[in-house]
Amino acid sequence: MKFLCSLFVLQIAASLCFAQVKVDGLLCENRTNPLGMDVIQPRFTWQISSDKRNVMQSAYRIEVSESATFHGHVWDSQKVKSDSSVFVTYKGKPLQSDKKYFWRVQVWDNTGKSSGWSQTAWWQMALLSESDWKAQWITPGYVEDSISRPSPMMRKEFALSKKIKSAVAYITAHGLYEANINGKRVGDAYLTPGWTSYKNRLQYQSYDVTDMLKDGKNAIGVMLGNGWYRGIIGYSDKKNVYGKDIALLMQINVTYEDGTTGLITSDESWKSSTGEIVYSEIYNGETIDHNKVQSGWTQPGFNDSQWSAVHAQDYSKKILIATYNEMIRKHETFKPVRIFKTPKNEQVIDFGQNLVGWVVLKIKGKAGDKITVSHAEVLDKLGNFYTENLRAAKAQDTYILKGSDEEIFEPHFTFHGFQFIRIEGYPGDIIKPEDVIAVALYSDMKPTGTFTTSNPLINQLQHNIQWGQKGNFLDVPTDCPQRDERLGWTGDAQVFSRTATFNMNVNDFFAKWLKDVAADQSPSGIVPFVIPNCLGMTQGSTGWGDVSTVIPWNMYLAYGDKRILQNQYGSMKAWVDYMQHQAKNDLWNTGFHFGDWLFYSRDDDTDGSSAITDKYFIAQCFYAYSTQLLINAAIVLNKQDDVTYYTALLKKIKDAFYKEYVTPNGRLVSGTQTAYTLALNFDMLPEALRTQAATRLVENIHAYGDHLTTGFLGTPYLCHVLTRFGKDDIAYKLLLQDTYPSWLYPVKMGATTIWERWDGIRPDKTFEAASMNSFNHYSYGAIGDWMYRVMAGMDTYPDGPGYKHIKIMPHPGGKFTQATANLLTYYGNLSSGWEVKDGKTYYTIDIPANTKADIYLPAKQAEDITEDDKALAMDKALVVGQYQDGYIGISVGSGVYHFAVINPIVTPQAPATK
Repeated sequence: MKFLCSLFVLQIAASLCFAQVKVDGLLCENRTNPLGMDVIQPRFTWQISSDKRNVMQSAYRIEVSESATFHGHVWDSQKVKSDSSVFVTYKGKPLQSDKKYFWRVQVWDNTGKSSGWSQTAWWQMALLSESDWKAQWITPGYVEDSISRPSPMMRKEFALSKKIKSAVAYITAHGLYEANINGKRVGDAYLTPGWTSYKNRLQYQSYDVTDMLKDGKNAIGVMLGNGWYRGIIGYSDKKNVYGKDIALLMQINVTYEDGTTGLITSDESWKSSTGEIVYSEIYNGETIDHNKVQSGWTQPGFNDSQWSAVHAQDYSKKILIATYNEMIRKHETFKPVRIFKTPKNEQVIDFGQNLVGWVVLKIKGKAGDKITVSHAEVLDKLGNFYTENLRAAKAQDTYILKGSDEEIFEPHFTFHGFQFIRIEGYPGDIIKPEDVIAVALYSDMKPTGTFTTSNPLINQLQHNIQWGQKGNFLDVPTDCPQRDERLGWTGDAQVFSRTATFNMNVNDFFAKWLKDVAADQSPSGIVPFVIPNCLGMTQGSTGWGDVSTVIPWNMYLAYGDKRILQNQYGSMKAWVDYMQHQAKNDLWNTGFHFGDWLFYSRDDDTDGSSAITDKYFIAQCFYAYSTQLLINAAIVLNKQDDVTYYTALLKKIKDAFYKEYVTPNGRLVSGTQTAYTLALNFDMLPEALRTQAATRLVENIHAYGDHLTTGFLGTPYLCHVLTRFGKDDIAYKLLLQDTYPSWLYPVKMGATTIWERWDGIRPDKTFEAASMNSFNHYSYGAIGDWMYRVMAGMDTYPDGPGYKHIKIMPHPGGKFTQATANLLTYYGNLSSGWEVKDGKTYYTIDIPANTKADIYLPAKQAEDITEDDKALAMDKALVVGQYQDGYIGISVGSGVYHFAVINPIVTPQAPATK
């Protein structure tokens, strides 16, 4: 857009009173002081802050040293003229295994002033080669009960005779592990080592255990669980997907004050036994018997003479990788909001929030008392405990009392999706609220986005979106957290991925999972339905396999992470090539496809059209979309030959689509909302036919009483398409619709998360089919992306990804009087908010330092806008850009801006360009 003028003209005046810039928020590979990295060229990120406007970085200098006082360098970048402050790549000497490095950065702003050196940050390398592992894989030496498979316990005592400078423990398992040293838990992560494509990639974790070790006698105790490795996972009670064994690999690298080093490793000197966890499965829950507790087994001096030996195994270490993403940790806790008896006289507790995790229970009773805790998301129509939708998952934790004064029970190697619990066998009739607490578990992603409006129902919808994400982001993006599934469904993840980037920093979360996508992708390019591919399926479906192109591109846009495109490019290309090989005459009309999963369906067809969209129509649209995303990635990575080849292919794909699915007058073979949405969003139609197609889309929406009918694949793009073609009023009608099917129908029915189906609970309080009816299933929460990027108007340009070049284009409407979005980017806090009052719309916009932004405000003319920020009031002059399609454009640098627009246009015509 050509601007008549720019607020950049104020830069000179503002710079005269610049304060010194500050630099903080230092990250190495997206983490603060990370321990255990095997990235040999880590990347550095920092934030610049200033209380002045138009602040840009003009240069930086990074120092890296093995010394915290920076005596000697492994890298000194010297002063580099650059505004790069995100993902700056290390270019120093080769990094060494198990070595700790310190780094700091100094920046200069666009006036030449220096920040001085930042605070010192650090990172520590993990084990970079297989030969660095001196530990042995070990398995229990006793004969295992093959039915219940109790959790093994392994221990070792050892002595240290010198003063310790540092000690790092590296641990992984076939199964799950929980480690203790001298009676204290190692780390605060749960369900470690996490879930990956175990046959290709097995993560290990790194822990600083310096303060846990002591001179003299020490003891290590590690408990194992079946987990995803050999536990029940997938369908039909399937076990041992990755192997029948359960094994431990642990190594502690010790550095002494005198400069010498030592090792404590898992080997045949360890002992094994079983204890209180007599049964543990992710789907079914855990049974803990306090009568089988072996007190003190993780401390020195414990008598393990009756324990069995262990067996050393030659399991692979080539597949070992350091942990890339945030580990699962405990987060929010919930006290009971209601303790009551159901009509069936069952004791039930309501925590008021559908969450994922477990319950901690304090109990006092007699030896042998058995308490069973069952988990459910909802109550049935009569108010009774409802678990049919869990299918085969028992989701029960069972506790057997020893009979001591007070006993505390908490699971270790399972998790549940629930809002309600049923307690059976509780001693006495009264459960004290203070004795029960629900704990939320999810990957420890940093919260980054908030969104609020003047409408309480929309605020609850945003709450539900965020809790759907929390509950299903447990190391992998699962479809649901409660039934006998909990798998990394690829279609669900790709439709929600852009929304996810707003609510939390999911850069590392998806970077790790995408490597499993590539690892489990077939040689022919097929992307399995679920990742990790525990189902063993080798089919590829449109909308699901496109996860390999959609998410890498979304991560690049949201974070500016070019390395994700580099790492995933082979996978992206393989998927597009697979579709090309499946296509006939450039038309992909073969094979199995899920289609527009869980679209709205009704019994009659009185409007003359159906909500069923042809699956091959959808396949052709996503074939084109993935090809376009591959072209985008090739441009970024400077792969010109691929740009040329796939650009030509894309034209053939769209030509084939037009020939097969479009009439001469522009009517689509499938006349559904999803069909028109995909065709318009992916530019499948010639420009001359797009406006009429948008009109047909609106007509279809009206035919259903201003309700949406889209499923998983159409829903994320529906409102975006309406906005693109100037139909904000219809987009707002859909957002605010509160009868089925709609986003607000579940909210009005009491939902605290996003549902799998539009009508999981029908208006008469009966349920959809229990075979597929999750009440925590984030896919339809993809509307969040429209709320953040369109309603609040906060977006990033592809030429300045990661919000380096920001686009602010709010769309007030829908009778809202206020909407505000805040996003913590790698550059700092970005916000966009508007409020309607006193005949004006007031905008408050905060642009972080070292970025620039184009702000588009809906106004009839430039004279309708005032800039009421006193810091920029230059004779109350208005500095604006060119009028276009109901918007005025303003180009700004960093800082906080306040605008007021008189006579606001309720539904301005947005430019019909992407």
